[in-house]
Amino acid sequence: MSLVTSKEMLLKAQQGGYAVGAFNVENMEMVKAVIAAAEELNAPVMLQTTPSTVKYGTLETYVGIVRAEAEKASVPVALHLDHGNSFELAVRAIKEGYTSVMIDGSGLGFEDNIDVTRRVVAVAAPNNIPVEAELGKVGGKEDDLEADGDTNTDPAQAAEFVERTGVDSLAVAIGTAHGFYVGTPVLDKERLSEIRKVVDIPLVLHGASGLLDEDVMDCVKRGICKVNFATELRVAYTDAVKALLKEKPETFDPKAFGKVGIPAVKELVMSRMKVCGCDHKA
Repeated sequence: MSLVTSKEMLLKAQQGGYAVGAFNVENMEMVKAVIAAAEELNAPVMLQTTPSTVKYGTLETYVGIVRAEAEKASVPVALHLDHGNSFELAVRAIKEGYTSVMIDGSGLGFEDNIDVTRRVVAVAAPNNIPVEAELGKVGGKEDDLEADGDTNTDPAQAAEFVERTGVDSLAVAIGTAHGFYVGTPVLDKERLSEIRKVVDIPLVLHGASGLLDEDVMDCVKRGICKVNFATELRVAYTDAVKALLKEKPETFDPKAFGKVGIPAVKELVMSRMKVCGCDHKA
């Protein structure tokens, strides 16, 4: 089917008590792997690209690849700009065919975050494109965005932010971090529950790579409707290529790398979809 927006799939997830898996993709092979996993599990799915991935391959290229693969699929597929770092990039993504965008103003002050989010919503809403924003700071490193520590989302600020911006979904900070964790993360799940009480739009969990399955499932029970996975997909793909080269160092055909990378990513994505509970929900 054609690409769809993320709005309906996230609202269905909210009503159904599960989360949609959102997976960062870097190349054609990862796109194929993620959509193949969604097809096998009959799951709705979001594919995401970050600003650095867009810089590497361009918005037009990723729209072309994802749209071509989505049109062959029987499950709903959305293409999402992850951690959009400027108003201009978010608008360009909408114009080029992305069906969901994130504007990440979490590094700004509260009022500036509201301002840039409202501006993106003003452009996206007439085009029926849902907007995700972030309030609070998720630790670790995502692209060129880095936070030394976590500043968790304040529930009262979250309620005000949603009301004043008209945003469609909200990424919250509860102790997760981008990249892999050093030590065991301590999640403020009670804070998530408090946010859920005062915010009625779908909530998003970033930094899920490396979390325990039970922690992700508990967050979904507490109101998370979208879970982002990025780092571990990159590792799965790269480890498969490394294993091939160790076994057959004479390999030089790039297609051989994709042939081992695709099933490795697909297997990982299927396991994460089951943790989110979105399997058989398409």
